Amino acid sequence: MEEAVLPVTNNGNGNGKNGGAAAWWRSWRVSSIWAEIDTKHVDIPLLATCFCAGLTDSTLYNAFSTFVSMQTGNTIFIALGASGQNSKPYGWVRSLTSLVCFILGSLFFSRIVNELGARRRFTLLLSYTLQGVFVVVAASLAQAGVIDGSVPQPPNPTGKPRWNELGPIALLSFQGAAQIVVSRGVGLNEVPTLVLTSLLCDLFSDPSLAAPLSANAKRNRRVVAFVLTLLGAIAGGWISKETGGIMCALWVVAAIKFVVAICWVWFPTL
Repeated sequence: MEEAVLPVTNNGNGNGKNGGAAAWWRSWRVSSIWAEIDTKHVDIPLLATCFCAGLTDSTLYNAFSTFVSMQTGNTIFIALGASGQNSKPYGWVRSLTSLVCFILGSLFFSRIVNELGARRRFTLLLSYTLQGVFVVVAASLAQAGVIDGSVPQPPNPTGKPRWNELGPIALLSFQGAAQIVVSRGVGLNEVPTLVLTSLLCDLFSDPSLAAPLSANAKRNRRVVAFVLTLLGAIAGGWISKETGGIMCALWVVAAIKFVVAICWVWFPTL
């Protein structure tokens, strides 16, 4: 008895619809995921993370008097703690935690970049997905009441520091290091996404500062990076003021990170 043969719908390329979709998925999964991205417009997703840096730093500083991205301020806080002049009791511990976790994050994400390739689609997708996950965990700790995410922080009735605050500080500092690692890896040094001091120095020492808009792309990126960081910091201040907590701002940051991660999936490749 002969077996019945199911008809195959042709999609115009000699393959069935299902076969064509499967072949496309196999091709994308094997080759495109490891392809190197075209860096022509790589500044667009990186500039979005400048907004994230401003948003997280202003929000966390409002709550815990420490930064999680810009480590220059934390270094000064640690130094002031040596003479007992930090603004909060044991505030230098928060700043030291942020600094150490930022260093560890730099080591971790730079190893990923070096092993997998800085400009590979998979590397960027993995980096931003991990960043988003770390932010989600930090936001969840505050949302669930594991740590007090109030802004401003109410006095502790016991008079002792709330050491559980170190959790979100550590998570956010660790993931923040990935932003600058990525910008260095794709060769976009003019958009470090975190550091403003060197960015402003490079901007205003540029001999082509007054060049037409289309003639100086690096200057344009620096200006946009500064403005977005500033806007992120302003947004962080207003969000924490209106909501009375850090959670909402962190959920916004997590959403941006995941959107950027998804963008890498369809980003043009070489």
